[in-house]
Amino acid sequence: MANEKLPFTDHLDELRRRLIICFVAIAIGFLVSYGFAEKIFQILTRPLIQVLSVENSSPSSSLIFTGLAEGFLTYLKVALLAGLFLATPVVFYELWKFIAPGLYRHEKRYVLPFVLLSTIFFVGGALFGYFIVFPIGFQFFIKNFTTEFIKPFPSIKEYLSFSTKLLLAFGTVFELPLFIFFLSRIGVVDAKALSRQRKYAILIIFVAAATITPPDVISQLMMAGPLIVLYEIGIIVARLFGKKSVPTIADEQTEE
Repeated sequence: MANEKLPFTDHLDELRRRLIICFVAIAIGFLVSYGFAEKIFQILTRPLIQVLSVENSSPSSSLIFTGLAEGFLTYLKVALLAGLFLATPVVFYELWKFIAPGLYRHEKRYVLPFVLLSTIFFVGGALFGYFIVFPIGFQFFIKNFTTEFIKPFPSIKEYLSFSTKLLLAFGTVFELPLFIFFLSRIGVVDAKALSRQRKYAILIIFVAAATITPPDVISQLMMAGPLIVLYEIGIIVARLFGKKSVPTIADEQTEE
């Protein structure tokens, strides 16, 4: 680890500098994405539009807006969301550089794998939500709750808020195996402990899924299911790459 401990104010200055770099990267991504905001939003709404178009009971296969500035604000938010995804490698790199001074020399060499895998898992989680969860969830909502007297007229504001929360949530939770990998490498957790605490982890997963997803059972189950799978993958990762501890006499007696 670092030979000298930095004062708390220096840590705050370092954090502020890293955050500024992240904000600048996101702002650049926002400016680049704004020119394509309309096309990006069309892609983002495609799963819902496809469900609306195949349902005979649906009177329209388009979204609406009720506020004068709602369309403009929606494009701004879409560009910001796209800018965040474009800036993901920079954000994870700055995160690593912030925590790197507290790591050993041999641990600091994981910077490139960390940035690369973090980006892949984050984007992969968002793609999982887009290609798998969105079609199933939208079909459930539209097909099962559209009647002769109830017709779907989704607004662009509500849809963007709903889809953004799910995309960011799935992107975040897909970082779980990587998070477990680094905790196991520094010896904070191990495969045996994770296996013993599996039932508590599943309970926490369902509570977290209910917290970070919209208030419906389908979204919560679609979040909890992959999380449980990712937790099991994390156990395997910890078993393969975790820090090897020297067995103590107590451990040997327990195994006997």
